[in-house]
Amino acid sequence: MISLELNDGVAEITLNAPYKLNALDEQALADLSRAYDEAEAAAADGSVRALLLRGEGRAFCAGRDISGVSPDTDDADAYLAGLVTPLLKKMSAFPAPTFAAAQGACLGVGLGLLIATDVVYAAENAKIGSPFANLGATLDSGGHWLFTERLGAHRTLDLIYTAELMSGAEAVRSGLFSRSLPAGDLLETTRATAARVATGATGAFRASKQLVAEIRDRRLGLWAAVDQENAAQAALCRTPDYAEGFTAFQEKRAPRFAGR
Repeated sequence: MISLELNDGVAEITLNAPYKLNALDEQALADLSRAYDEAEAAAADGSVRALLLRGEGRAFCAGRDISGVSPDTDDADAYLAGLVTPLLKKMSAFPAPTFAAAQGACLGVGLGLLIATDVVYAAENAKIGSPFANLGATLDSGGHWLFTERLGAHRTLDLIYTAELMSGAEAVRSGLFSRSLPAGDLLETTRATAARVATGATGAFRASKQLVAEIRDRRLGLWAAVDQENAAQAALCRTPDYAEGFTAFQEKRAPRFAGR
């Protein structure tokens, strides 16, 4: 159900159960976690410098696979706190730029996978929101944080109470994700972007990724963020990629970054 391919510096992870809209059960979550472990090991030796997450078929991920779950015995905490949250933290901390191509249903845990990815390109016809009012459940996997942070309390609760879904185009206009694209262009564009970024200055990208996470999670003020930027730049200026970037600029040529 979960596949991993390594090609030209990009790890491509595919949710590959289109017959159930790539919904995730416990085994699929474990397989997805292992795929990220393998990709991270490849990133450690420099053979992976970007990652792309996608879903096969007409949906990115419809959330948790509840087809065999009995509400009488269900342990939602074991599923969410025990499996989903550690996976999302692992995804968020991946040591290289990460991209997601999101089409169709992006709900529940599927939405969480997007929240834990650096850059999300959404198909115009993607479906994003909180369908849980129809299940007697609530939004999970970071959805409350994302919606409240970007949409405000009123719009967040409107979506939760009504179970109405936003299109990918509306989600991007609302500031949830980066770009909205026609469904037919989504995967090609996201792959091309990930491939281009994989040839860039991976160390500098990693520094920016860490700084953005600090600003988001610790609510850094301007001058605290500037101090961290200064420290990051001081560390980067001793790297081969920094030297290559400056030399290429002075020689008026394209840089050839090695990701170091």
